[in-house]
Amino acid sequence: MFTGSYMRPFLGLSLAVLLAGCATHHGTVENTSSSHSLWEQSDATSGYTPRPEDVLMHAIGLVGTPYRWGGNTPDSGFDCSGLIRYVFEQSANVSLPRTTQQMWAQGGSSVGRRQLRSGDVVFFATNGGKQVSHAGIYVGEERFVHAPSTGGTVRLDELNSPYWQKVYLAAKRFMP
Repeated sequence: MFTGSYMRPFLGLSLAVLLAGCATHHGTVENTSSSHSLWEQSDATSGYTPRPEDVLMHAIGLVGTPYRWGGNTPDSGFDCSGLIRYVFEQSANVSLPRTTQQMWAQGGSSVGRRQLRSGDVVFFATNGGKQVSHAGIYVGEERFVHAPSTGGTVRLDELNSPYWQKVYLAAKRFMP
């Protein structure tokens, strides 16, 4: 059982992250019904099938990594789409495009707000209107991991906050 000093580092990190918008890759949100079976890229030799839990744990593990426009590795830092692409490639063997607009156009399954599951990608219009300009990885319990703007770090935020509710556009599922 986790008690006392075992939980303090986790709770401290969680609070710091919760108290703490991304590269603006613009594109109009379009409702595409085509669904590509990106998650069917399991490794036939090992029998490994990617799981949404792998995606969310990897994303949470990158909290604190510096933001860098155009960044796509932990060493160089991340912008929002670089973070998403890196996490999905490394933890689920799912290859996603480089920009948020391309991710939206890629396919996957559209997901209603009430049907969000860990590992879904959430899209936002942080510049107003219906233009995709930011994205993050939903981790559950109304929280998502994302790489905000210059000067920030990868962090965990509340989807229910007034700001994120206002700019929320849609979500896609790239895993089963």
